[in-house]
Amino acid sequence: MDVIIGIDIGGTNTKYGIIKKNGFILYENKVPTNKFKFLKDFVNYLTIELSIELKKIKNFKLLGIGIGAPNANYYSGCIENAPNLIWKGKIELKKIFQEKFNAPIIITNDANAAALGEMHFGSAKNIKDFVMITIGTGLGSGIVSNGEVIYGHDGFAGELGHTTVVNNGRNCNCGRKGCLETYVSSRGITKTYNELLLNSKFNTNKILTSEEIFNKAKDNDPLAIKTFDKTADILGYSLSNLVAITSPKIIVLYGGVVESGDLLIKPTKKYMENYLLDIFKNKTNIVKSKLNKYNGALLGASSLVLNEI
Repeated sequence: MDVIIGIDIGGTNTKYGIIKKNGFILYENKVPTNKFKFLKDFVNYLTIELSIELKKIKNFKLLGIGIGAPNANYYSGCIENAPNLIWKGKIELKKIFQEKFNAPIIITNDANAAALGEMHFGSAKNIKDFVMITIGTGLGSGIVSNGEVIYGHDGFAGELGHTTVVNNGRNCNCGRKGCLETYVSSRGITKTYNELLLNSKFNTNKILTSEEIFNKAKDNDPLAIKTFDKTADILGYSLSNLVAITSPKIIVLYGGVVESGDLLIKPTKKYMENYLLDIFKNKTNIVKSKLNKYNGALLGASSLVLNEI
C-alpha cells in the first residue's frame, strides 16, 4: 500500500498522520508543539509515533513526507525565523527528518500546503489558477498559477497577510504596522469589534472573542455586523489588488474565521468587485474550502508529496 506521512507544525499543536494517495487518512494524532524545548526531541517523538503506526500497515511503501510549517522554505528545507514557534533562528528541518526516514521530504509554509490540499482534494480540484487564503489567528496565503505554487526566487512568495493595508496601522507580530492579518484574522476581528464598542453607547468594557462576535452577528447585533462588514471591506480591497496581479479563477477561504460563512464571504465578494478594475470584474469567485477544518492541514501536507510524484 502506497502511503504518505503528513505533518502540520503549528504554534500551538502539531498534527501528524498517515494518508493514502486518495486522501483517506489511516491514522492521525496531535501533540503540543511547545512541549519540546529542543527540535531533535520533537523529531524523535514523531519518528517513534509514526514508525509504530507504519508497522501496523501490511506491505506499505512510504512515498514521502510532506511538512507544512510557518516560515518553511520549500527550496532550503528550513524553517526560518518563525515568530510563533519555540525554536528560533534557521532550523534545518528537512535534514533532521532525512536522518530518520528513507523517503523524499518536502516542506513549505502551511498556507502553500493548504493550497495544494485544496487543489488535490477540495474546492480547487481541476483548477490551475487560484489563491488559497487561510484565516485563523493570523492570515496566510498560497498562490497557484498554471498548476504550480508560486514560491518566488527565495521560497517566500505569497505573503498576503503581511502586505500593508493601513499606513501606520495596527502593530503586527512581524514587527511592522498595518499588515492585513492585523485586521483580517480572529485577533483582528476581536480588536475591530472592541474598538467599535469603546466608541459606542453599548460599551461594557468586556473583551469578546471572535466566536462570540460571530454569534452576536447571527443575532443581528449591529456592532458585530459592522465588525464583519469592516473586515470584509479590508479583505475585499486586498483581494482586488491580488486579482489584478494573478487573475485567479477562484479564491478559496479556509480556517476558523471562515466558519462565519456568508457573514464574511458575501460582503468580501461585494467589496472586491467594487474595487476591481473593469476587465477583472465578475471573473473570480470567492468560495469556502471543502477541506474538513480538522484534517485539512494533514491533507495539505500530504499533497506536497503528491504534487512531486
